[in-house]
Amino acid sequence: MDLTRGHNGLIWRTALNCNGGACVQVAATEYGVLLGNTRQPTGPVISYTPDEWHTFVTGVKQGDFDDLLN
Repeated sequence: MDLTRGHNGLIWRTALNCNGGACVQVAATEYGVLLGNTRQPTGPVISYTPDEWHTFVTGVKQGDFDDLLN
């Protein structure tokens, strides 16, 4: 689901190794997790439920997406 960045009071986080370029931003809400892009600070965000987020992060940790790094 695309949402606008009209979410007040959220704490947006980026990876520690983000060097000011285009980075994924993450914010927790009472309903799940929002993802945004630092290149578009007022742009759309994507919303994930806690279960969807957990499944995705588990896949990242297991290396399911490592082939996308090449």
